[in-house]
Amino acid sequence: MKSEAGTPGAVAADRAPLWATLVATFFGIGRLRPAPGTWGSLAAVLIWLGVSRLLQPAWQTPALAGMAMIAVAIGIPAATATAKAASVKDPQFVVIDEVAGQWITLLFVPVAWKTLLAGFILFRGFDIVKPPPVRQLEKLPWGTGIVLDDVAAGFYALAVMQLLLHMGILSS
Repeated sequence: MKSEAGTPGAVAADRAPLWATLVATFFGIGRLRPAPGTWGSLAAVLIWLGVSRLLQPAWQTPALAGMAMIAVAIGIPAATATAKAASVKDPQFVVIDEVAGQWITLLFVPVAWKTLLAGFILFRGFDIVKPPPVRQLEKLPWGTGIVLDDVAAGFYALAVMQLLLHMGILSS
């Protein structure tokens, strides 16, 4: 469970290296209230919407996959450093995990308002409910557990997105 705003952990995160705090909070998005995870997911969707508009369709999936991989690769050590500095296993203000999971959800998905909205809702749902084995991944140490449970939630949401697309439910 993530810490609440106003707890000592929220202040202690400032003792983490600046790079780790910036990455873990996704440049401060994790400090927004209420529901910082939702703000992190929304920021990820909006950033992807902007980036996708700059790319040819053939480059969108590789670019998003790269963005998600970078978020995971840098997010794990950043979340670890920030959580340790805060003395909290999974601080609420760490949202790089939501960013990575949200981007995974949108892989292989055409960029349109319906798909972005559906992906946002599905990812938030899986992130909150945490079906097996997502909840078990939280038990991994520090940043690994913080990030990988959201990566798994992202893959669940991605699978449902692909099913909805295949069934034509999200077609234009």
